[in-house]
Amino acid sequence: MTKAEPRWLTDEEQRVWRSYIHASMLLEDHMDRQLQRDAGMPHIYYGLLVKLADAPRRRLRMTELAMLAKITRSRLSHAITRLEKSGWVRREDCDSDKRGQFAVLTDEGLEVLGRAAPGHVTAVRNAVFDRLSPEQQKSLGEIMQIIAEGLQPNEAGADLPWLR
Repeated sequence: MTKAEPRWLTDEEQRVWRSYIHASMLLEDHMDRQLQRDAGMPHIYYGLLVKLADAPRRRLRMTELAMLAKITRSRLSHAITRLEKSGWVRREDCDSDKRGQFAVLTDEGLEVLGRAAPGHVTAVRNAVFDRLSPEQQKSLGEIMQIIAEGLQPNEAGADLPWLR
């Protein structure tokens, strides 16, 4: 049995792919540097604080937080340990599942998030939305949704970061 030849990218597809990779790396670096400079935290920590702030009672099970953040449980555990040392998050045991834990956003963490948010939203607006027309913004949202849905299968046993 011979192995099928891959469907190589066309020149135009290669251009689009490389533009996407270039822009996404620059954007992540830009967001990370802005938050480190203005709030003393990396972009991933900001995202975790936002997810906790949006949750009922500012708390989420660690497994759910890993899923929402699209990161491994190990990476989440490390991040939560760092956020605990800053006093921005605390862990609580789960009464219904002795192995489970909650991450809880503290009042201090909420205050830090409130101070960081204006600069972050300005950086996002300057880097993305102010550069795109309303039609381009809509298209970008639709495209990203299609890609995300294709990469997040619903089948059991899928190799997703928060399941590792």
